[in-house]
Amino acid sequence: MIIKIVRALAIISILIFSILMLKVISQYTGFDKNVGFLMFKQKVVSNPYWMAFFYIHIFSITLCLLAGLTQFSGRFLRENRKLHRWIGKIYVYNILIINVPACFVLGLFSNGGVIGISGFLLQDILWAYFTVTAVISIKKGNIQVHKKYMILSYAVTTTAITFRIIKNLIYQENRYDYELFYGLNVWISLLVNLSAAYFIIRNQRTLPSHIDIRHKNNK
Repeated sequence: MIIKIVRALAIISILIFSILMLKVISQYTGFDKNVGFLMFKQKVVSNPYWMAFFYIHIFSITLCLLAGLTQFSGRFLRENRKLHRWIGKIYVYNILIINVPACFVLGLFSNGGVIGISGFLLQDILWAYFTVTAVISIKKGNIQVHKKYMILSYAVTTTAITFRIIKNLIYQENRYDYELFYGLNVWISLLVNLSAAYFIIRNQRTLPSHIDIRHKNNK
């Protein structure tokens, strides 16, 4: 019961914050270099490569968040197996082809100094590792491992939401150094999300450990 309540609250929270993120992202549709987050990145906004990766990331990450929402419902999986696979492919391609490379470049120029840069690069490495492992495991027919690593992958995906929640709840300009707070928040968000993922994995209902991929595809 507890795990169901936590999962429901998490889904509602992610949905709400994904919608709010769309509102935040909308301010960048005019490609103005003096709005929102870009106001803190004036040293690199003149770099066309950084700007390209920035826009690629912000305009694709919400799709990644929303795609992941449907993937952990047992009922959705049972009733929409083909759709589950298609959405899963969109999620995986979005991460591995678009966001992992983009976030690696953005991470190198992250706020928060060494703390922030190292935190973002670790997130990026874990994001790629968890997602690739999830794909490899399902190709081998191992559902349990696939689900475990997809949960971990999505935990990294949603650090963007956790980061903003912590910042909005705690950060006060007159009390905290922005760079230090930003860098620490990167690590705290990752630890919070991975801890939540670990809790979910430990308490999730046990699934069959393997499936016959060839048999399933023949059906």
